[in-house]
Amino acid sequence: MASSSLFSATISHLDYAAVCFVYILDYETQRFFEKSITLPPIGKKVQLSEYVLETALCNHSDMKIQFLNGGNNETQMTVTIPDFDGEVLHADLTIHHPEDDDSLNVVIPWNRQTFQFTAKHHSLPTEGYVKIGDKRYSFDAHESFAVLDFGRGVWPRESTWNWAMASQKCRGHRIGLNFGGQWTDGTGMTENAFFYDGVMTKIHEDVIFEYDEQDFTKCWSIRTKFSDDVHLVFKPFFERISNSDAKLIQSNVHQLFGYFDGYVRTETGQTIPIRQMLGSSEVHKAKW
Repeated sequence: MASSSLFSATISHLDYAAVCFVYILDYETQRFFEKSITLPPIGKKVQLSEYVLETALCNHSDMKIQFLNGGNNETQMTVTIPDFDGEVLHADLTIHHPEDDDSLNVVIPWNRQTFQFTAKHHSLPTEGYVKIGDKRYSFDAHESFAVLDFGRGVWPRESTWNWAMASQKCRGHRIGLNFGGQWTDGTGMTENAFFYDGVMTKIHEDVIFEYDEQDFTKCWSIRTKFSDDVHLVFKPFFERISNSDAKLIQSNVHQLFGYFDGYVRTETGQTIPIRQMLGSSEVHKAKW
């Protein structure tokens, strides 16, 4: 994330199809555009890694995405799209992985046949640029931070999840928030945690998301189920809606961008105030 824009690139493979998509949101003008391509599962156009910090590629004439990991605690991310809202998009970003930073890595066990491993790396200092036509967005590593979301598993046919996240420098400290809901319920595991200058506090209890399904742009409540270790209000200012229906694959996403206010609490009882922290929260319903 940067102070003026958010840029996101995804490479996914669902066995019977590969889906890659890129979007950008200009916070100041609220200009938003998203491009997605679906590719057949056979071929070498999409390459995913078995490990979190390894190279991943999407190589298609309509969209080229590269996550190159050279083993030097850096990821080189490049994206080229010849027609992105009628203009050429090119992104060249260097994502730094501080050596002593914690990361969140959990396996969610639904049953003996279905499971999901997910890794979340937050508040990764990022530098470089994204250029769309004549418009250039610059990212400075002191103020811009990336979030890596990696997952591999065997999902049930239908799934619903919430995901809230933010990575930002607040009062001189790098803070990352990561909270999930619904998809982990009843498994005894969660993907809930927050990061303070790279040190993770794991939240072992479920987090409850409360929002208006008739109007997702109203304020959300995000809080721990039994304790008061997480107590946040999320106020959206922009809604991204992404719907797809390809018979076998269906997806409905409402992703909101906005500000978190409230607090989180460490295992030692220290309360960390969250004030106007920029991030996103979503609800996703899918058939795989």
